[in-house]
Amino acid sequence: MQPPVEHRPYVPAGLSPRELTLRALALGILFGIVFGAANAYLGLRAGLTVSTSIPVAVMTVAVFRLLGRLGRPGTILEANLSQTTGSASSSLASGVIFTLPALFMWGMPPDLGQMVLLALCGGLLGVLFMIPLREYLIVREHGRLPYPEGTACAEVLKASQGGGAQAVHVFLGLGIGAAVKALTSWARLLPDSLALSLPWPRKAALSIDLSAALFGVGYILGPRVATVMVGGGLLSSLVIIPAIAWWGEGRAEPFFPETVKLVSQMSTAELWSRYVRYIGAGAVATAGILTLIRSLPLMLESFRAGASQLGRAGATDSAAHARTSRDLPLPALVAGVLAVVLVMSFVPRVFSVIDGWTHQLVAALCVVVFAFFFVTVAARIVGLVGVTSNPTSGMTIAALLGTASVFLAIGWEDATGKAAALMVGCVVAIAASISGDTSQDLKTGFLLGATPRHQQLGQLAGVLTSATFVCLSVLLLAETFGFGGRELPAPQATLMKLVIDGVIDRSLPWGLVGIGVGMALLAEACRIPALPFAVGVYLPLSTMTPVFLGGLLRWVLTRRTSAALSERRTERGVLLASGFVGGEGLLGVALAGAAFALGRRPEGIGHAWAGEAGAWLLGAIAFALLVAWFFRHVRTSGTPGQE
Repeated sequence: MQPPVEHRPYVPAGLSPRELTLRALALGILFGIVFGAANAYLGLRAGLTVSTSIPVAVMTVAVFRLLGRLGRPGTILEANLSQTTGSASSSLASGVIFTLPALFMWGMPPDLGQMVLLALCGGLLGVLFMIPLREYLIVREHGRLPYPEGTACAEVLKASQGGGAQAVHVFLGLGIGAAVKALTSWARLLPDSLALSLPWPRKAALSIDLSAALFGVGYILGPRVATVMVGGGLLSSLVIIPAIAWWGEGRAEPFFPETVKLVSQMSTAELWSRYVRYIGAGAVATAGILTLIRSLPLMLESFRAGASQLGRAGATDSAAHARTSRDLPLPALVAGVLAVVLVMSFVPRVFSVIDGWTHQLVAALCVVVFAFFFVTVAARIVGLVGVTSNPTSGMTIAALLGTASVFLAIGWEDATGKAAALMVGCVVAIAASISGDTSQDLKTGFLLGATPRHQQLGQLAGVLTSATFVCLSVLLLAETFGFGGRELPAPQATLMKLVIDGVIDRSLPWGLVGIGVGMALLAEACRIPALPFAVGVYLPLSTMTPVFLGGLLRWVLTRRTSAALSERRTERGVLLASGFVGGEGLLGVALAGAAFALGRRPEGIGHAWAGEAGAWLLGAIAFALLVAWFFRHVRTSGTPGQE
């Protein structure tokens, strides 16, 4: 382990440039709403979200440069404050879409007010619990915990001081991502996916979603993770589904959990929905728990450090300390946490399904215990592996298992018990996700010389302002598409629903789940990243294929190049890919809003005029052109003569 290293911030502590300004907060809130809604759509479609700190930072720098021409240039600390505020929304979206769609699937949809309250409780706890950990994790562990996204964002902001040209990649990506979504889902001139049935093995098929966002996600994740994920998808489509079809060919009765159709009568999609989904759920749950077990020593160490640091919080509040060492004061932290606990305990609207304040108090206590533990764990884990590898789903599953077991022990086994357990999991998931994001932002601020209490206020502002818009986006998407279908499968929420049903109803097809458990254990034994592999098994192959192509293109662009050139191409590609994610997500939410306003989904022009084969060919050509353009743009843009 590396020893702590001496740190000299980019902006010395003795200087006090503009930082917490109205325009910095306003830009952060605006970009946070944009990327929060986009990440909500992406998570409901693909089961994962992406960090938006870097694109928000780059876009903020570009806006400040425009303002600079009017005589009001922005400072690097203002830009950092803006990205700190804006990045909170994406983490909040992760916790919401991982859990609350299950309530819609149970037929107990929450209203906007309840969703916002749950989101606010989780977001506020995540930020507040992180405050006493900053001194230990960010300052004392500097040199030991790299916080990769936070460090990268600091470097981007430093580089942007010489110019804001990088922002063109984000804005260009936003336009192209929206255009592709408009062609496939609004005008419907192109199909949104392509599928090819194979003659052998039986029921096998290859498929791909024509999604710029998923392609961008693959580029962001990189070739290794993308390859592992598509490997899980190929295993499902080319091995597991054909094996089930072969095994069920001669069966004369339905195979549980199906109760009507015979296996031989099912299509490929039905086999995946009724059987493979449970295998994948077992694999994902096991991989998430394995991640937690593997991190158990780190978790316990982090929790002990966090508990002890809580007792010392407020030591750096004195005005005698340097500007770069001032956190929000301890009384504000205690008052904030106490207010959230009181709201959860005594405001019926938070856990609306709970009848009686005693049960509500039990739920609130479960939230506080699990949230503080997993906030501490997440803040430490992302310091080593980054936000994209934060095992939020595993932590949420663990919280759900613990909460459902408590509810089962007190005899709370009906549908309201399930819903209450899920709401507890929602608050915990948001808190853990927010803490990971907050720690990365605090690392960026530490490297740049920001004022911690200003960043903490920015994070709180981001949570308070984005919660309504993220939850409104989810409601619009639920009204237009529904959850659990092809357009928005809501895979993580479906998994959480299966976990709660399994504990309280004792009705899971444990044989199928056991197969998934075995697959995850085998992947772990073979040193294959179990969680990405399990996600690939759990999600349809059509979702994984564009992710793989994005990761593959990143490998092609960065192999056999100098370190400096590889870094430039990676940075350009990530910014462009982030724009793809934002553009498609925003148009998806806009489509939902239009459908809500019109009372129906716009039918568009359609591609029936081209025939089935013609539409397939048009879609393939269009996606190939998108990939080729992305390759050329990332390869050739930049400083002339460096390619």
